[in-house]
Amino acid sequence: MQEDSVLNSFDFSAIEEMDPSLGEGHRLLYEREVPFELRIQEDSRNPQEVGTLESIKVKILILGEETNPQHIKVELTSENDLFFHYVFSNDESSFAALQESQRLMVDFAELPSILVRMLNSCIKEPHTYLAVLIMHRDGTARLDFIQNIEFKFIELLSLDFMASTEETVRQQITFRYNSVKGKLAIMQARLQDLNSIVKVKNPSLLLQIKKSKKNI
Repeated sequence: MQEDSVLNSFDFSAIEEMDPSLGEGHRLLYEREVPFELRIQEDSRNPQEVGTLESIKVKILILGEETNPQHIKVELTSENDLFFHYVFSNDESSFAALQESQRLMVDFAELPSILVRMLNSCIKEPHTYLAVLIMHRDGTARLDFIQNIEFKFIELLSLDFMASTEETVRQQITFRYNSVKGKLAIMQARLQDLNSIVKVKNPSLLLQIKKSKKNI
């Protein structure tokens, strides 16, 4: 948490605007790491493999106004596997089929806030709310949001994802690399500025800081 507050003190907006996920005019609504159970299933006839628990970065992007979106996109990435990249894409017309098949009592405009609420519940109450991603060899995947109520599991919502193309994955990896490199350069420049200020204002404090770094 302290690390996040330090990073938030830097202006990385110029770097973040280069995110290829925003290329079609989408804007970022949500970005957090969420505990997922990852499972692999060869096909519908074979049982799912035993799941592994992993932190997955979830990004929710919308096109249009938050209260009246034209399109919703959810991206899943992993720090453990740079080539892990799945996308859920939905608009009002395709949501109608999802709404009917799962008997959802919500409108398309409510979907972003519902997803945010479910994802945050998985973070805050991981023993009660579960996010299970079932991946297939053909590149398709299904994300199930499940609630554990006294020894009974209730499926709240399921979303169909698709593994991204090689070109999309390449763009994402390039952006992530350049993003880390750019943020590091900004932080190093800021550190150099602080060193210069402290050196002028309080040279003895700078010596103390350097000594303490050597002892770490």
